[in-house]
Amino acid sequence: MSGHSKWSTIKRKKGAADAKRGKIFTKLIREIATAARMGGGDPDSNPRLRLACDKARSANMPKDNIGRAIAKGTGAGEGDAYEEVVYEGYGPGGVAVFIETLTDNKNRTVGDVRHILTKHGGNLGASGCVSYLFEKRGVLSFDRAGIDADRLLEVALEAGADDVIEEDGQIDVVVSPAGFERLKRELLAAGFEPEQAGIAMEPTTTVAVEGKEAESMLSLADALDDLDDVQQVYANFDISDEEMSRIAG
Repeated sequence: MSGHSKWSTIKRKKGAADAKRGKIFTKLIREIATAARMGGGDPDSNPRLRLACDKARSANMPKDNIGRAIAKGTGAGEGDAYEEVVYEGYGPGGVAVFIETLTDNKNRTVGDVRHILTKHGGNLGASGCVSYLFEKRGVLSFDRAGIDADRLLEVALEAGADDVIEEDGQIDVVVSPAGFERLKRELLAAGFEPEQAGIAMEPTTTVAVEGKEAESMLSLADALDDLDDVQQVYANFDISDEEMSRIAG
């Protein structure tokens, strides 16, 4: 798939480590509550809520926590209402950065996002300045170890997948948002359970970065990810394996 960046792979590999820190719970609770508020508290009739609950279970969030988050969203429990706000900007080397947030205080969030972008050599841009460089796609990620990749490819393509990408010990199956639910259902029925699955903004083109720009871009992405208000960070940068090895030390 055009534009599949190294950051896309890094983000999905970070998932398990983020879950251990517990910070991901805060983000998931906000997403579950917002999905329930917007589409109702029944996951069977609310695809966004169903996806959020699946992510929560994958992160080992207790069932009671999920239930309380749904209750908050439907008004049965106490809690702030969060607003969806997207920020766009640029990182080092002209990398496009697309940031999805859920916030109860836009002034705080925009200040935090602007500060981090500026601190790491980037800047906040106007709405629409980089969104055209990304495309919304469904992505299901699998650990390559112990999996029948040929069978996975066969089932995925038969179920409507647009692309199957193998990189760094990981297999990503890519599909349109409309085809995501069917693809996930058929892969599960065939015995393939993804480590992570969701709708993401995938870059249509990428920008290669190296040296100090690569280090700054990774630090920028991590710093944005660490903000509680930030749900997802998408960036169209790519880093060679050699550079990644050097940065990792």
